[in-house]
Amino acid sequence: MKKRMLVFGNILLAMVFLITSSTSVMAKTWRFQSIWPASIQLNKPDKYYTSLVDVLCEDEVNINYNDGGSLVGTLEVFDAVANGVVDMATDWPSYWDGKNSAFSLITSVPMGFTPADYMIWYWQGGGLELAQELYGKYNIVWIPHAITGPESGQRSNKPIKTLEDYKGVKMRQCGRVQARMLADVGGSAVFMPGGEVYMAIQRGTIDAGEFSVPEVDWVMGFQEISKFWVLPGWHQPGPVWGVMINKKSYDGLSDMSKFKFKEAAMASMMWSWTYFEYGSGKYTNKFIEAGTEITRLNDEVLEKLQQAAWRYMIEDAEKNPDFAKIAFSQLDFFKNMQIWRNIQQPFMYGRTPSGLDETYEKIKAIAKKHGVLEDVLKVQEDVQKRMAAQKFWTPGTKYISNPMPVK
Repeated sequence: MKKRMLVFGNILLAMVFLITSSTSVMAKTWRFQSIWPASIQLNKPDKYYTSLVDVLCEDEVNINYNDGGSLVGTLEVFDAVANGVVDMATDWPSYWDGKNSAFSLITSVPMGFTPADYMIWYWQGGGLELAQELYGKYNIVWIPHAITGPESGQRSNKPIKTLEDYKGVKMRQCGRVQARMLADVGGSAVFMPGGEVYMAIQRGTIDAGEFSVPEVDWVMGFQEISKFWVLPGWHQPGPVWGVMINKKSYDGLSDMSKFKFKEAAMASMMWSWTYFEYGSGKYTNKFIEAGTEITRLNDEVLEKLQQAAWRYMIEDAEKNPDFAKIAFSQLDFFKNMQIWRNIQQPFMYGRTPSGLDETYEKIKAIAKKHGVLEDVLKVQEDVQKRMAAQKFWTPGTKYISNPMPVK
């Protein structure tokens, strides 16, 4: 009897070993690179997301996290993901607007969407589908996973209160349209990675700079090398970044893991917004206590910036059907929310930009001319039907990107 029990016990141990071994063999190790180096706090949502996916998909995927720049250069991650050099990476979409100007709309444009606008548009208004269509042209699956409050504004060693005050200022500025707007008022934009901004201002290579929210700017030491804080952050009011996934790698996932990847992105996006927004109050106070002086642009200046932003949006829409498609979707969102937001003031999270009605009609006409208007309306209709149906994704059903397919 003892011998038989011993044999039976050995068989059980062998079975456990085989199951454990097969599980670990099945799990794929994916190479992931953050777009942020270890020194920049914006890597927190990247770590949150990859850690969450690791927990949820432990039987299928193990994510090997790498800091920004450790595998490929920051501006090389797009091509690295598209070509399968890495399986995943995070990105700042406007970095790629040299490939396609529509990428600038996926993150933040001057005087545009706020964080709440982006989150509603992505998860309820067709934004996710339009973004995935754009990235899909480059062999990439993209999911938004991180957002902060509006960026802090600009850090300067001279007070800036009017557009004339920008004249002659050489500023680290991210974004093609932002650079054009700065040039219009006599300044000049210099793009450089975030890790270089401190030394550039300290050495006088540039006169001013911008990067992110108060916590990130504080950790980067901007209170040490700048006297003035130019607000509000008109250049990036709704900063979004996302996860790029090589399409071949993504297609190799099970439907269950695809579902988990997307659900994890939604959770990470909410976490990132609440984390950084909660900290913004604390770090704003720290800047003030450190002697930083706030100079705020008045409403007249902001109105001029708004009209310049509309002008460049119309120009880009004329040149690029992809841009027109996404721009129309975003302005249609503003129009849909317009009355509701106006009647709920002051208890409302968003705004109706001045000049919206006129710009909306122009972008709508351009989208129609490009033949993309009906595509946008169809995407919105399909998303709304799926959400209203509340038919949650279930195992055994092919997973695409949305957890509520119409059956």
